[in-house]
Amino acid sequence: MGYLTSEKKVELFTEYGKSNTDTGSPESQVALFSYRIKNLTEHLKKNRKDYSTQRALQKLVGKRRGLLDYLKEKDIERYRSIIKELGLRR
Repeated sequence: MGYLTSEKKVELFTEYGKSNTDTGSPESQVALFSYRIKNLTEHLKKNRKDYSTQRALQKLVGKRRGLLDYLKEKDIERYRSIIKELGLRR
Protein backbone atom coordinates (compact mmCIF):
# COMPACT_ATOMS: atom_id res chain seq x y z
CA MET A 1 0.00 0.00 0.00
CA GLY A 2 1.52 3.31 -1.07
CA TYR A 3 1.42 6.60 0.76
CA LEU A 4 -0.82 8.24 -1.86
CA THR A 5 -4.19 6.51 -1.78
CA SER A 6 -7.15 7.56 -3.89
CA GLU A 7 -8.87 8.73 -0.69
CA LYS A 8 -5.93 11.04 0.05
CA LYS A 9 -6.09 12.42 -3.51
CA VAL A 10 -9.82 13.14 -3.18
CA GLU A 11 -9.14 14.82 0.17
CA LEU A 12 -6.43 17.05 -1.38
CA PHE A 13 -8.60 17.93 -4.39
CA THR A 14 -11.56 18.74 -2.14
CA GLU A 15 -9.49 20.96 0.12
CA TYR A 16 -7.51 22.86 -2.52
CA GLY A 17 -9.52 22.45 -5.74
CA LYS A 18 -12.99 23.64 -6.63
CA SER A 19 -14.50 20.18 -6.01
CA ASN A 20 -13.37 16.66 -5.17
CA THR A 21 -13.09 15.83 -8.89
CA ASP A 22 -11.18 19.02 -9.74
CA THR A 23 -7.90 17.37 -10.68
CA GLY A 24 -6.83 19.95 -13.26
CA SER A 25 -6.74 23.25 -11.41
CA PRO A 26 -3.24 24.54 -10.64
CA GLU A 27 -4.07 24.78 -6.92
CA SER A 28 -5.05 21.13 -6.61
CA GLN A 29 -2.03 20.00 -8.63
CA VAL A 30 0.36 22.10 -6.54
CA ALA A 31 -1.17 20.61 -3.38
CA LEU A 32 -0.74 17.08 -4.74
CA PHE A 33 2.86 17.74 -5.79
CA SER A 34 3.62 19.27 -2.39
CA TYR A 35 2.28 16.19 -0.63
CA ARG A 36 4.39 13.91 -2.82
CA ILE A 37 7.48 16.12 -2.38
CA LYS A 38 7.10 15.96 1.40
CA ASN A 39 6.94 12.15 1.33
CA LEU A 40 9.87 11.77 -1.07
CA THR A 41 11.95 14.11 1.09
CA GLU A 42 11.29 11.93 4.14
CA HIS A 43 12.22 8.83 2.14
CA LEU A 44 15.49 10.42 1.00
CA LYS A 45 16.44 11.33 4.57
CA LYS A 46 16.48 7.60 5.36
CA ASN A 47 17.87 6.45 1.97
CA ARG A 48 20.54 8.94 1.01
CA LYS A 49 21.86 7.00 -1.98
CA ASP A 50 18.51 6.45 -3.71
CA TYR A 51 19.38 8.53 -6.76
CA SER A 52 16.36 7.59 -8.87
CA THR A 53 14.05 8.91 -6.15
CA GLN A 54 16.23 12.00 -5.89
CA ARG A 55 15.76 12.63 -9.61
CA ALA A 56 12.00 12.08 -9.33
CA LEU A 57 11.92 14.60 -6.47
CA GLN A 58 13.82 17.18 -8.52
CA LYS A 59 11.42 16.71 -11.45
CA LEU A 60 8.42 17.13 -9.14
CA VAL A 61 9.84 20.32 -7.64
CA GLY A 62 10.35 21.65 -11.18
CA LYS A 63 6.78 20.80 -12.16
CA ARG A 64 5.43 22.50 -9.05
CA ARG A 65 7.60 25.56 -9.74
CA GLY A 66 6.24 25.71 -13.31
CA LEU A 67 2.64 25.55 -12.11
CA LEU A 68 3.29 28.23 -9.49
CA ASP A 69 4.91 30.48 -12.12
CA TYR A 70 1.88 29.99 -14.37
CA LEU A 71 -0.48 30.83 -11.52
CA LYS A 72 1.57 33.89 -10.57
CA GLU A 73 1.31 35.17 -14.15
CA LYS A 74 -2.42 34.46 -14.54
CA ASP A 75 -3.86 35.33 -11.12
CA ILE A 76 -1.59 36.70 -8.39
CA GLU A 77 -4.28 36.41 -5.69
CA ARG A 78 -4.78 32.68 -6.27
CA TYR A 79 -0.98 32.29 -6.25
CA ARG A 80 -0.67 34.10 -2.92
CA SER A 81 -3.49 32.11 -1.34
CA ILE A 82 -2.06 28.68 -2.34
CA ILE A 83 1.43 29.67 -1.16
CA LYS A 84 -0.05 30.74 2.18
CA GLU A 85 -2.27 27.64 2.55
CA LEU A 86 0.56 25.22 1.84
CA GLY A 87 3.20 27.23 3.71
CA LEU A 88 5.66 27.12 0.80
CA ARG A 89 7.46 30.39 1.56
CA ARG A 90 9.10 31.27 4.85
